Amino acid sequence: MSRILVTGGAGYIGSICVEELLNAGHKVGVFDNLTEGHRKAIDSRARFFQGDLADASVIKLVLEEYKPDAVMHFAANALVGESMTKPEKYFRNNVCNGLNLLQAMHEAGVKRLVFSSTCATFGIPERVPIDETLPQAPINPYGESKLLFEKILRWYGELHGLVFVALRYFNAAGATAQFGEDHRIETHLIPNVLKVALGQKQAAEIYGTDYETPDGTCIRDYIHIIDLASAHMLALEAPKSAFYNLGTGGGTSVKEIIDTCRAVTGKDIPVIERPRRAGDPPRLIAGSDKIRAELGWAPKHQDIRRIIESAWAWHVKYPNGYGD
Repeated sequence: MSRILVTGGAGYIGSICVEELLNAGHKVGVFDNLTEGHRKAIDSRARFFQGDLADASVIKLVLEEYKPDAVMHFAANALVGESMTKPEKYFRNNVCNGLNLLQAMHEAGVKRLVFSSTCATFGIPERVPIDETLPQAPINPYGESKLLFEKILRWYGELHGLVFVALRYFNAAGATAQFGEDHRIETHLIPNVLKVALGQKQAAEIYGTDYETPDGTCIRDYIHIIDLASAHMLALEAPKSAFYNLGTGGGTSVKEIIDTCRAVTGKDIPVIERPRRAGDPPRLIAGSDKIRAELGWAPKHQDIRRIIESAWAWHVKYPNGYGD
């Protein structure tokens, strides 16, 4: 049993990782400023520290008091579109504030970190599946900010003995019985389609129907949030620093997602077709052979219907999300 501090533990992915850590017997502290996360998304078994990584003195005090064995770092801004209009926000929060965390960890003697990175570091990939050998060439400040932090991690590992694992996500989806996806600005496909089924939106939107894919819409690799959490827990035991891509190795198109949402909810979901968005690759599918081989990770919830069923059950139970 370890003592883990989770930054951004009130957010979608962070909250479910906190829940799974607690279920596995770990002691968990959550550090969050609640600008994007929700107080109700923090498991009642966790200890909560409200604070902002922008204040280096606060995170240093928390680390010195809580004395974690490791940190899971989720706290970040993650809207690609916003990063194109407010790059300074993304470099300040995702890089500078992350550096505050790393330096505080170094000074407090905390030597292990699991970092929530992103497939956006690869930009438009040369091929799919996307494995760790492909060049990283971000096409937006969000992806660039995550890549910069990955580079900083490597130097902290080399110079200060930090053992880190950076997990590059593809499309996180789904929910547990207690925690789900409730972003203040929702950009993800599945929750936005389910909002139509809930009567909270008039129609689902498809951006581009003329891609070189079987049905003309973009294909993405969706991974159940519980499988994502299991990768984080395995990463805590990694024998050495590493970068891993996380996905199922399969893909589902936008139209397939909408059709599955119709089947799961039993609702008619109208669709509005819009032009392509700039920079949307036709296919983003992860190659996860490395983490399977080195850490023994294997996704157990690969069926897209099961993923959507879990999300729908949560949204039906909490139609207004966390309500804050």
